[in-house]
Amino acid sequence: MTVQDETTVERGLLLTDAAAAKVKALLDQEGRDDLALRVAVQPGGCSGLRYQLFFDERSLDGDVVKEFGGVKVVTDRMSAPYLGGATVDFVDTIEKQGFTIDNPNATGSCACGDSFS
Repeated sequence: MTVQDETTVERGLLLTDAAAAKVKALLDQEGRDDLALRVAVQPGGCSGLRYQLFFDERSLDGDVVKEFGGVKVVTDRMSAPYLGGATVDFVDTIEKQGFTIDNPNATGSCACGDSFS
């Protein structure tokens, strides 16, 4: 990854309306309003880095917190530079259903789309 300009990093991670609605529906199903969607980058996968999306009640030192459509989205300080300007979306088509991440910082990805470099 190359160093991004300050505007991209400051803009941080974005959540589309469709993704926010799906996350909100999942949280409503769980009956929890104390959870945030945590988006992280971890080593692993075919291309070197892997995305992780999960619900989390923790607040870690250095977390970047944003809110989209009533959904709190949290990114840890180590993952934030890799996710600056990335967009999380939710697709529901006949071919595919699930969350997708469009990341301008990724220079390559594996065929399955689970990891990037």
